[in-house]
Amino acid sequence: MKEHRLSPFQLAIRNLRRGITRTTGLVILATLLSAVVFGGSILTFCLQNGLKNMKERLGADIMVVPVENQSELEAILLKGEPSCFYFKKSLEEKVKNLKGVEKCTSQFFLTSLDAECCDARVQLIGFDPDTDFSVQPWIQKTYKERLSDGAVIIGSDIHLEQGKKLKLFDMEYDVAAKLDKTGTGLDQAVYATTDTIKKMYEAAYAKGQRFLEEADPDFYVSSILIRVEEGFDVKELVKSIRKELGGVQVVESQSMITGTAENMKQVALFLYLFSGLFLMTAIIALGLAFVLSANERKREFAILRTLGATRKKLAGIILWEAGLISLIGGIIGIVIAAMIVFPFHVYLGDKLGMPYVLPPLAQILGTGVVTLLVAVMIGPLAAVTAAIKISHAETYLIMREGN
Repeated sequence: MKEHRLSPFQLAIRNLRRGITRTTGLVILATLLSAVVFGGSILTFCLQNGLKNMKERLGADIMVVPVENQSELEAILLKGEPSCFYFKKSLEEKVKNLKGVEKCTSQFFLTSLDAECCDARVQLIGFDPDTDFSVQPWIQKTYKERLSDGAVIIGSDIHLEQGKKLKLFDMEYDVAAKLDKTGTGLDQAVYATTDTIKKMYEAAYAKGQRFLEEADPDFYVSSILIRVEEGFDVKELVKSIRKELGGVQVVESQSMITGTAENMKQVALFLYLFSGLFLMTAIIALGLAFVLSANERKREFAILRTLGATRKKLAGIILWEAGLISLIGGIIGIVIAAMIVFPFHVYLGDKLGMPYVLPPLAQILGTGVVTLLVAVMIGPLAAVTAAIKISHAETYLIMREGN
């Protein structure tokens, strides 16, 4: 009869099947490890992409709003919380004449109602197509034509049936295009020309919606956006605006971005520290588990030695078991993390209150591969001590201990 020798890989598979309770516990550890590493990495990439899009999207160097409404502006930009506030339109002309102003435009805000007259409660933003330099460059990435009166552009998070018009204050508007996702609160906004916004305002007024007392788009605006001349000191222009206008809040885009970036760094640092600590804990826990398991199975390995198994083969069995456990746990962990991160990415972004955009598919797949490689390497690394210990044990002494 031909002798059939089992390889360390085959023996490892049989051992894992036989010790299903031990195997399950170790797989759970590996699963948690890969889930934390993959999920934390994807969340960090989402925040980085969101910040990048926010920088590209703002367009203006300075934004001027009523003195008490800076927090509402930031809530619109970062969280998509609808709001409206106003000051006199005549201030725009004063800003245009200030030294250092390259371009200047204004926007007018309305909020729709959460009622039958509107499809959804969203932020409505009116812009002047003749002076705008912030909204239209962004719109032209998906809609090359000039936006006509009576039509609107919607953010990526606003969902309508294909071909459906958007109903606001019992009036329907053609949806010209849907913008690419930015990860900011502006994904939940609707954009229209100032003429269209006037129609919306009149329709809202007819429905009994008064907004604020000073809300007529012919005489009031919500914000003034400024692009500073190249080389001109932004701080100097901010001082000039405050001196000339008074009673307004001047928001520097770079300051807002820097503040958001600092918050993101804190979140990312927490994710990295948590992942690192969990990684160390998992390695120690897996190492102890393999050592304890090897001690319990000393008699089993001693029998294999008496049957002709070499020390190298015994070590190979332990390392194959660790590798297979890590591989299975790694795959399960990545799948679980993906099931949490991707379906609920909008919810996670809202809860974090920061720009949040999923990374490209290639980056997601690359992160998954790297996570799996890390998980597969950690298992055998944690099992090295157990493999060395069991391979150097004296067979005679082990067999004697069992008697």
